Amino acid sequence: MQDNMTGTLYTYPDNFRAQKILIAAEYSGTKVELAKFDAGETNKTPEFLKKFPLGKVPVFESDGMTLFEPNAIAFYVGSDEIRGGHNEAEVLQWIEFADNDVLPAACTWVYPTLGVMQHNKNATEKAKEDIKNVMGILNEHLQTRTFLVGERVTQADISLACTMLMLYCNVLDPQFRSPYGNVNRWFLTVVNQPQCKAVLGEVKLCSEMAQFDAKKFSEISGKSKKEQASKKKAAKSEAKPQEAGEPAASKTSPSAEPVKKEKKDPWASCPEPTFDMEAWKRFYSNNDGETSFKYFLENFPKESYSVWRGEYKYNDELKMSFMADNLVRGCMQRLEKMRKHAFGVINVLEKDGLMIDGIWMWLGQGLAFELSEDWQIDYDIFKWTKLDIDDENAKSMIKKCWNEENEIDGKAIVGGGVYK
Repeated sequence: MQDNMTGTLYTYPDNFRAQKILIAAEYSGTKVELAKFDAGETNKTPEFLKKFPLGKVPVFESDGMTLFEPNAIAFYVGSDEIRGGHNEAEVLQWIEFADNDVLPAACTWVYPTLGVMQHNKNATEKAKEDIKNVMGILNEHLQTRTFLVGERVTQADISLACTMLMLYCNVLDPQFRSPYGNVNRWFLTVVNQPQCKAVLGEVKLCSEMAQFDAKKFSEISGKSKKEQASKKKAAKSEAKPQEAGEPAASKTSPSAEPVKKEKKDPWASCPEPTFDMEAWKRFYSNNDGETSFKYFLENFPKESYSVWRGEYKYNDELKMSFMADNLVRGCMQRLEKMRKHAFGVINVLEKDGLMIDGIWMWLGQGLAFELSEDWQIDYDIFKWTKLDIDDENAKSMIKKCWNEENEIDGKAIVGGGVYK
């Protein structure tokens, strides 16, 4: 980047991907302005998407030029010195190491402890072993070195330290990190550089390994959607005009009794159930796909029930199959109370990338998720298409999805589950 150039960075607070950019700017003296950014709102506006079609952050613009990958942005705002000079290839090597070997395992281990991802015991144990492996490699490399490349801090150190920050602050307790003295020394040296402290502040290593908290996960995963729905409901209520002759409600009347609102059955507005969902689920569990599908076609009442396809909207963000699988299972767990009149199979597929695709059926002709606020936590991250079961293509699609084979149309099934 040329001297005296400035730019604008869009990101949410404490984004480790943005931190490595801001630290690079501290080393080069580049002036980076943080844009006002509301996650889920700013990045969905037409103005933002015109410049950054992926809708992801961090992203950067300067003099009409836009960049959307954090490593590229860090290189752009950084100086020749932290890019590594003639050692640039080695710097890039360790940046790739951070993204490909450290980050997936770090997220799998740490995110459940923060309540932002469902816990999977096997995945967590594997992640711990992966972190031990990379810590061992780093410990050996740093035995005779102060920094990863050369004699000074480079973007390799900045990027890797920012990626490992979540580990050191949440799960690498004294007992776990004690065998890796060289890595600990390197990490503390990097994060205590003035340029790093200007962005990260004081970094405190964890004293106790954080654990998954199911209650915390439940609260975080459902909170934002419920809050939004609550605000919309309150706004509608305030906007409702007072009927002529209707007495104004008293806010201070001591005799005002709180009205107890009975919880309505979300399915109450749907047609009378005419399909034995429990019998279908038992039959599906105890028979092969061909026999089950035949049962479905012979017994499914299309007048009162409907079939829908749900395609995940953000397949390009799926990097690891186990994380996609966790996402699917988390969605199913949060829809526990829909089971009475609903069934579905969601598959995690892999071919030239990961994708999530599933087929559901439920009581009623509309989207069942819209019947209850409690069911709307995840449904808008899927594209929903109603299927006509008299259509041969739709029948073929349903049969393939529900058959529980190893692949669908050449796409390997690497995860997912049955909602029953």
